Amino acid sequence: MALPKRKISKSRRDKRRTHQKIDGPNLSTCAQCGEIKQPHHLCPECGTYKGRTLVEEKEEA
Repeated sequence: MALPKRKISKSRRDKRRTHQKIDGPNLSTCAQCGEIKQPHHLCPECGTYKGRTLVEEKEEA
């Protein structure tokens, strides 16, 4: 079985792994209420998508 001839330093190893990071989700603002939401998703605050209200808001008593 093949083995490495020399030890790979931590610096060289970490330089190779710099592109393997995980990015956070993209975010946009809702056109109706201005809250932050994911693009192409229903707004969790006001329940609208593409200018249409799909989920009615619940009133708190």
